Amino acid sequence: MIRWVLVVVACGAALAHAQLDGSIVSLEHPAIAYRSAPLENAVAELEARLADGSVELTFDDRPGIGYLPDVLRELGVPVESQLLVYSKTSLQQVLISPPRPRSIYFNDELAVGAVQGGMIEIAVHDAKQGAVFYTLERVAGKPRLARQGSCLGCHYAYATLGVPGFFARSVPTAGDGQILPWLGNALVNHSTPLEERWGGWYVTGDIGSQTHFGNALLADSRAREMPNLPPGVPERLPADLAAAYLAPYSDAVAHLVFEHQLEMMNVLTRVGWEARIAAAEGKPIESLERTIEDAVDYMLFVGEAPLGRVRGTSGFAEYFSALGPHDEQGRSLRQLQLDGRLMRYPLSFSVYSAAFDALPDQAREAMYRRLWEVLSEAVTDERYAALSADDRAAIVEILAATKPGLPDYFRAARR
Repeated sequence: MIRWVLVVVACGAALAHAQLDGSIVSLEHPAIAYRSAPLENAVAELEARLADGSVELTFDDRPGIGYLPDVLRELGVPVESQLLVYSKTSLQQVLISPPRPRSIYFNDELAVGAVQGGMIEIAVHDAKQGAVFYTLERVAGKPRLARQGSCLGCHYAYATLGVPGFFARSVPTAGDGQILPWLGNALVNHSTPLEERWGGWYVTGDIGSQTHFGNALLADSRAREMPNLPPGVPERLPADLAAAYLAPYSDAVAHLVFEHQLEMMNVLTRVGWEARIAAAEGKPIESLERTIEDAVDYMLFVGEAPLGRVRGTSGFAEYFSALGPHDEQGRSLRQLQLDGRLMRYPLSFSVYSAAFDALPDQAREAMYRRLWEVLSEAVTDERYAALSADDRAAIVEILAATKPGLPDYFRAARR
């Protein structure tokens, strides 16, 4: 029988963050025009198809379901990616609690959130405009996606690198779902130690004896001391909790991929916005040198926290790894290692994203050039010591075989 842990938790505040500047970039700058510029994302396309009647969504009146299955299908989001968060940390926090957690599903481009009795929330990484937010009301009849600006109150801040973006938090949480941020409040990415992750989240799978803050409900909202937390996670959610959701999992591997990806999206938005503003103001691309270096560092998992052995049970790991693209040897930047580090070949799969390809030409070339300098060992800074010669060679070979538009100097190195 699975017993979710009810404990008193106190943890030191932690901040896991990329090195990039987090100062706010103006939404209104003419080179950005966040609220008025055309959008290039899957949700905007679905919004248009709903409006013209070329697609219809079926309403499922089961509690917590509604349009969710059809939305996931239309947006290409796998059910295996399901994550459950029970802390009251979203737009619909009044509806969220440990017995009724918010569900989140994601793919490379977007995340879909749903709360029992509430509306569907969608955050999508637009190719040029960063995070764009939509809601879909839980009412029968003709569904309508509505773009929302209120989400920027949280999702346009230092936590998102100063651009409209994404973040995952790990916050000690009471038994009623109220967060206790004075005990700890970590922004989570791949550099966050596992023992500081997952506060306020359910987690399933197999992580051995590693400790973390997931599945833990605080018995005392005035807690000031932290006992030892039980290690590990259950393979599945309890049946009574899982019954109201699309899957009986909140998969550990899905958590790890999601946490890397959210910050990666922000990094690409920051690079793109800084490059567009620099060009509009007549500044050379060299003015972004530090931004480019820090962005490439994040792509290469520099500073990644050591990871013990992790295994998923939802099927997400298998789904994700199969997406490719693969080279002639069957290798892929989506191959998971899940022991020591997240990825077998430590270069972010977001190099294949629409946002990367949509970077201004000079910024994208600068990213490639810096990446090549590191992978070819023209740069020998100590922070790249974790990248072995075999890692570097494999990454170059995989890119040369799978990445359209890659500069010729990568492919020349293979000959």
